[in-house]
Amino acid sequence: MVQIHSDCNVAAQICRQARLSRDARLDGQFFTGVLTTGIYCRSICPAPAPYEKNVRYFDSAVKAANAGLRPCLRCRPDSAPSSFAWLGT
Repeated sequence: MVQIHSDCNVAAQICRQARLSRDARLDGQFFTGVLTTGIYCRSICPAPAPYEKNVRYFDSAVKAANAGLRPCLRCRPDSAPSSFAWLGT
């Protein structure tokens, strides 16, 4: 079994299932950092799903950015539900 590093309050198995199925119900609840590309995405990202060994889960976009990852240009995680952009502030 692959060891998953996580900075997230949501269980890694739930994050994995939501990421692979692009589950909109968990949009904004966690962010997926893709270590091989240096980006982080929302659960609904239309990009091809990376291998589980190459991901790290975060419970906020700020934590992902502080880990040195940049936002995905396809799913715009900086404007996910409950984010400052989403709330209009």
